[in-house]
Amino acid sequence: MLTQFVLNLCIAALWFLLKDDPEAGFSTFMAGFLVGIFILYAMHRFFGTRFYLDRVLKIIRLIRIFIQELLLSSVSVIQTVIQPKINITPGIFIYKTELEGDYQVTALALLLTLTPGSVVMEVSEEGDVFYIHAMDLEEAKESLLRSIGKFEQAILEVTRND
Repeated sequence: MLTQFVLNLCIAALWFLLKDDPEAGFSTFMAGFLVGIFILYAMHRFFGTRFYLDRVLKIIRLIRIFIQELLLSSVSVIQTVIQPKINITPGIFIYKTELEGDYQVTALALLLTLTPGSVVMEVSEEGDVFYIHAMDLEEAKESLLRSIGKFEQAILEVTRND
């Protein structure tokens, strides 16, 4: 992936240098970068890896999912907190993940901890079991499990090596 990006920057630099324009600027470089994207997409099967912009788009999708879940859980926590009588049942539950590797497990733990209403308290030694504290176990567990599923799928798409 890094090789493809560097090659794209080289194509853009060549485009910039070889363009016969006395006032070549950033737009000329970006035009060369776009030309490089098309060239690399046409030739990406020869690199033996997937096209690098595919992973960039998956990362953007993961960030979008996180922001969406962050906003939804923030609204839920705010609604719970501003009620005159707070009626919650905090608790801890166990979640077994399908993710493998330190990067994937750490990413999921961070995304869950940054989402309001839940905290990853501990990860098992093998890295496949999370101990999660939820603010309201009865109400938030289903939405939290849904969020975890979305995060896991997006993390797998970003870190997949094919």
